[in-house]
Amino acid sequence: MRVSYDPPDTPLEIVHDDHEILLVDKPAGLLSVPGKGPHLADCLLARVQDAFPQALLVHRLDRDTSGLMVFALTPHAQRHLGQQFEKRRVKKTYVARVEGRLTPRTGIVDLPLIVDWPNRPRQKVDHETGRQAMTDWRVVRAGAAESRVRLMPRTGRSHQLRVHMMALGHPILGDPFYARGAALDHTRLMLHSEALQLRHPDGGRGVRFRAKCPF
Repeated sequence: MRVSYDPPDTPLEIVHDDHEILLVDKPAGLLSVPGKGPHLADCLLARVQDAFPQALLVHRLDRDTSGLMVFALTPHAQRHLGQQFEKRRVKKTYVARVEGRLTPRTGIVDLPLIVDWPNRPRQKVDHETGRQAMTDWRVVRAGAAESRVRLMPRTGRSHQLRVHMMALGHPILGDPFYARGAALDHTRLMLHSEALQLRHPDGGRGVRFRAKCPF
């Protein structure tokens, strides 16, 4: 079955670029990398390489998630950044709107995840064969119907934040895979990659970049 794909036709939004790295604010609805088939060829990587032919992939965001992605502009930068992600030295902060009042104000989700093969790309909690996945959360604002939270993943599993919030009983609003009922009644997935803190490949100094949340 052919997957419907209608990515937003918006200009490339560059947050930062220098001789080693490029930070871009990815719009929701755009793939990070091409999918299978010519109808899924449009993606952030392709758009970035149109403007920066030397750009190299370092990590990904889900299609429905917006926000910061970092690209390498040299092979050295790709290796340097890749090691930081692999060793969990990149600090990532996301903003999300979730269903219901999330309590307490802060907490940690420590639930192992694995792909739900009959329903892929969905993921699921599996305490026997799942891979470790940990997420810190902090409530920014809470109401009866929804809460605004910051999510700080310690690991980088596929759909990690989405499954962890669902497991707490507070799915991310607009999530086509994990939300149900009224929580689905939104124009997009309410999840945004707000900030990345990493070591610059040229010299190793700490740098932090931010992309304003659009919701």
